[in-house]
Amino acid sequence: MFITDISLWHCAAVTLLALLIDRICGEPTRYHPLVTFGRWARFIELLTWRNHKISGLLAWILVCAPLLALVPILNAVTSLILSTLPQTLSSLLASPWWIDAIILYLIIGGRSLQQHAEAISNAYLESGLDGARNKVAMIVSRDTSQMNEQQVVNATLESVLENANDAVFGALFWYVVGGLPAALLYRGCNTLDAMWGYKNTRFFHFGYVAAKIDDLMNYIPARLLACVFALLGQTKNAFNSWATLASKCVSPNGGVVMNSGAGALGIEIGGKATYFGKEVDKAPIGIGRQAEMSDIPRATQLANKSYFAWPLTLCLLALVQLLLT
Repeated sequence: MFITDISLWHCAAVTLLALLIDRICGEPTRYHPLVTFGRWARFIELLTWRNHKISGLLAWILVCAPLLALVPILNAVTSLILSTLPQTLSSLLASPWWIDAIILYLIIGGRSLQQHAEAISNAYLESGLDGARNKVAMIVSRDTSQMNEQQVVNATLESVLENANDAVFGALFWYVVGGLPAALLYRGCNTLDAMWGYKNTRFFHFGYVAAKIDDLMNYIPARLLACVFALLGQTKNAFNSWATLASKCVSPNGGVVMNSGAGALGIEIGGKATYFGKEVDKAPIGIGRQAEMSDIPRATQLANKSYFAWPLTLCLLALVQLLLT
């Protein structure tokens, strides 16, 4: 039922529909599957935690293994439901591309990311810096209580640009590579990195495997997104920022995406931030003027354009393939 060997046309249709549903509906407010996955991961963490890498590897396997079984289970359930419907309706609904699109929609979170970012800039306009601090605390892991305006702006823009890959683009890429199983596994790996990928006492060893697998799965999509950012903005500036500054970032993939995105917008972010009580002086990200609160909507617009560039590119590739055959 669900697509695993898929054509470029199918990929374009599925990713476009998933993005459109996300734009219209946003994330489910109740019974979100990622919330359930997070609870499952927390349960396995409490069950298996030991302060070494082998424990982290075992936990990763136990958490992610059900994801690989999920598609066959969904196939069976869907077939059972369709078998109870009239044959005409069953044949119409059995087309796999729109079913894939609904599942893929539940994996991505583009509109949610935009809403969180806009909530920060709106809170700043309505209630000043304290309101913006409260909102930015919902999307970053750093200490926000003493942030100044520049730090709020920087943290928000870093989150928007990096999560454009983690929450949306990476899942779309892996869907094209391996269908729903690959997209589900990617989102699971990304969620585990967000939960366990911290370099603190508890997760430095336990979260090592989760962090490294997430780095591996993001290597190609992060660089594709960086190219898209560059082509949609100040191209030369974006590529210069990527080439000269990305290697200075702690994250091998986040640095690429954020530098290309900030460069495309013609702004600079980065600077001082506090993580778990420790102040860190982060390397500059991007080339241009200092970022401002008004750049937050510009960043979300750049991210949104990059998402929809993906199905458009797939359509163009499918057309070329058709002309060459």
